Parts: sequence; C-alpha cells; structure tokens
Amino acid sequence: MATQLIGARIKALREERKLSQDDLARLFGFKDRQTVSAIETGERRVTADELLLAVEKLGVPLDYFTDPFLLVGEGRFSWRQTNVGSGVLGAYERNAGRWIAAFRAIAPQVGRASPLLRRALGLTRHSRFEDAMEAGERFAAEFDLGEVPARRLAEVMERELGILVLMVDAFEGISGAACRLPELDVVLINRHEVAGRRHFDLAHELFHILTWDAMPPEHSEEAKEVGGNRVEQLANNFASAVLMPKAALARYGEWAELGDDDLIARLNAAADELLVTASALKWRLVALDWLKPARARAISDAALRNNGHVGREAPKAVPPLLFSKPFMEVIGLAVDEGRISTRRAAGLLDLTVEDLTDLFVAHGVEPPAEL
Repeated sequence: MATQLIGARIKALREERKLSQDDLARLFGFKDRQTVSAIETGERRVTADELLLAVEKLGVPLDYFTDPFLLVGEGRFSWRQTNVGSGVLGAYERNAGRWIAAFRAIAPQVGRASPLLRRALGLTRHSRFEDAMEAGERFAAEFDLGEVPARRLAEVMERELGILVLMVDAFEGISGAACRLPELDVVLINRHEVAGRRHFDLAHELFHILTWDAMPPEHSEEAKEVGGNRVEQLANNFASAVLMPKAALARYGEWAELGDDDLIARLNAAADELLVTASALKWRLVALDWLKPARARAISDAALRNNGHVGREAPKAVPPLLFSKPFMEVIGLAVDEGRISTRRAAGLLDLTVEDLTDLFVAHGVEPPAEL
C-alpha cells in the first residue's frame, strides 16, 4: 500500500505541475521515463534517498507522500454547489479528503471495511429521462424503501451498497458531493440544508455513484432540482423517482383536478410527509404527466417555499448528527486500539476532545476508554 500510495502521489504532483515523465526522470537523475512509470504504478519502490529528493525538488513536505490521511490524486469528486469559488471549493475538498482518507485507512485495520458492492443502472448519457425515472422506481422497489423512501435511503446506501454517507458542515453554497475511490464510494451531504434538499442531494449523488463509469460527472455542478446538463437532468429524474415513486404519489389521489389553492395545499402537505421539497414534487408530477407544465409554472414559487411554512408555523429544523454512526464507530475503535490518538482524531474531525466525546455519545457509540 505504501509503495502504491507514494507512486500515486508522485504522479498526481507531476500532473499538477504539468511535468512529463521525462521531465521527472531528469529531475531525479533516472536514465529514462520507464523508471518513473514503474514508480507511479507501484511496480518499483521509492528509496528513502529518492523520497527525500522528491521533497527537495518538488517543494512539498514529506507528509504529502506518506500521510495516509490525505487524498492526493486518488479521489475523484463531483460537487453540487451554487456560486462557490474554485478556491473555496478546493480548500473544502482537501479537508473532506482527510475524513475520507482516514476512514479508508482505518476501517480495514479495525475490521469495519464494507464490501464494495458497485452496481450499474445500465444507463448512459443518451438514455431517455423516462429510463432514469424507471431506474429510480426499480431502485425504490428493489430495496423496499417504503412509503417514505427518504427515511431509509442513507441506511440502504450504507448497509446494502457499502457507500459511506457523511453528514457534514460545509460552506454556504455547498450542497454535497459524490467521491469515487478505487476501494470506496462516498457521499457527502451538507447537514444544514433543509431536509427536502438533503434527501434530494443524497438521491442525486447516488445516481452519480451508480453511473460513474458510464458517465463520469463534472467536478462541479450547479445544485438544481430541475435543469442542468443532460447527465444532471438524468440524475434529477432518477432522484425524483427514488424519493417519490408513483405508488407513493398515488395515495394522494388525483392532482390535476384540484383548484389552485387545494393543489398548493396538497403539494405542501405531501412534500412534508415524503420529506421532499414541494417544488421537486411539483416537477415530479409534471414528469409523470399528472400535472401539465403550464399549470405547474402558474403555481407561485413563494407558495411552495419551505413547503408552505412561514414564520412560527415552520417546524424547528434540527440537522442530522455530524458524520455518521458507522464512521464514528470506526474512529472510536481506532482510538481504543491505539491506532490513532484522541487528539489526532479530534483534530482530524475539526472538533475539540470534548466535542468528540459528545459526538460519540450522540451517535450511540461507546466513547473510547481513553476518553
């Protein structure tokens, strides 16, 4: 693992600096680029002297090549964001990469590595939107998500598909992300988004995880429930069908025959029950041809904002706990077994030791004896 890790990071840094393998061979004093290629693929071990030379010549700290709690050139991210600058997004990605890399490194050591059960939806960027919706309906049925699919979606992703789902504190404008590693799939969700948006983001990122090889997503995309490029539109149609399958919507009776006020009231009430946004529900009905586009456009966005809750009527928003129980279990076992110190674990998660203890308790995880 160490040889592969160092080789992958040398390659990542070379590509970041826009250097060729020949350039790097000259920098290291190798006879040809084949030696660099062998290092980057993990076929050849880097000697201690060569590693120190890399630190000197490439101007990075030794940890860049050796720290297992970093993601350097190994993870591919796809972010859902709105008006977030590349610098801010890049800084947050590096921070999130530490949590993901820590889990990747520690979980196998404490016997908690989930089997990677990658599935494919059989869709391509040329698939019809109806195909994406049918795939979403099949997913909800196959995994028995029930009458309110949003309630069980994260659990199914973790337990049935081996996807690490993390609820995180993120900068304003960052909704979440999907991350693909050779040995791990991860979804990050901004826990401070309203519940309906969180669930939609989760289902949307699930689509990217399940179709990554067929249609790799963009590194950064605008967080929209409607619109975007074709891949994002497919993802939105899939997400809507997972969270709002036809069987769940049929319980509410006819939609098109309702008067405007009754339609708005039903959209808001049903969205509350399904844990989605009323706006997403409206456009899901349009996609099913249960509501005409002109009728949908005539409904004021203001009437559906926050599912119709305003002022004191709005339910108290309690964000989900930070990270996830499986994640915290791995961190706790690592501290208990002496694989990581309490202070390093707290620093890794951007918490104080006291907050780390409280988070273990909140997740129902026995705090390590050291705490």
